[in-house]
Amino acid sequence: MSRLEKIYPQDRVTLREVGLRDGLQLVKTFPSTDAKERWVREEYAAGVRHFEVGSFLPAKTFPQFADVRDIVQTVASLPDAHGIALVLNERGANEALASGVAEIASVVSATEEHSQANANRSREAAIDNIRRLCALRDAAPHRPIVHAAISMALGCSIAGPVAPEEVLRLVEECFEAGVDGVGIADTVGYAGPKQVGELTKAAVRIAGTKPICVHLHDTRGMGIANASAALDSGARILDGSLGGLGGCPFAPGATGNIVFEDLVFLCESKGFATGIDIERLVEVRAILRKAMPNEPLYGGLARAGLPRGTAERAA
Repeated sequence: MSRLEKIYPQDRVTLREVGLRDGLQLVKTFPSTDAKERWVREEYAAGVRHFEVGSFLPAKTFPQFADVRDIVQTVASLPDAHGIALVLNERGANEALASGVAEIASVVSATEEHSQANANRSREAAIDNIRRLCALRDAAPHRPIVHAAISMALGCSIAGPVAPEEVLRLVEECFEAGVDGVGIADTVGYAGPKQVGELTKAAVRIAGTKPICVHLHDTRGMGIANASAALDSGARILDGSLGGLGGCPFAPGATGNIVFEDLVFLCESKGFATGIDIERLVEVRAILRKAMPNEPLYGGLARAGLPRGTAERAA
């Protein structure tokens, strides 16, 4: 079994908690390094193993990620825990490689309009960036996983509807560039289950034995339904953030990522074992409430609790 298959096995679901990166992207206040480390350790104790730890961006502009190297090391110190960091350019890639993070992610926009507005580059230039990132990976002693996320894959807040064929073309180009896995992101929460299921199924077919991750936002209340459709269509990696933290600058007023706790419950209810203790996971929200008292937290499980008898059945 390859290292990639050990980290992302195809025979079970992997849930990645992205609150430390995507969840903190737009917040006005953010947890201290100590609080972030407790966030990681307490989620780990609840059974979480995959963490998006932050972005390698200029600390002056993004102070919430100034301690990303510390969080990389915190995750690396925990047996079988896996850290993922976002980079947008070669400078960030080199910093991420130097940190020893286990996985490096970058982004390709599904539309030319969003690519120019978000990163001031064409989609072709973004693919070239992915290609350089793969070359850097191949030269690195610890050879991290490289992941390419296709943002606005199910609808763009600038260009509107996105043709699935365009997204699938980009999926193919990312794999041809050498990535280990590709993510499909409904960045602004435009899609419903039918769209998500169809695009996921087609992307999984292209990927073959390589992993496809589905990253969903709950902007219009479709997040959990869309996650269910993604699972039914063959996705085995899903992202969510604790308390539904997150948002996108191109979706003003939107709620964030799908709620990680509710995502765990969805998977368990569909027969996919996650290894995560939901009640213990919900308790980690206390760290966020204390560190970011003005940030709204979402989630049905936190509000209503597990259905009566769930723990007994699990035991």
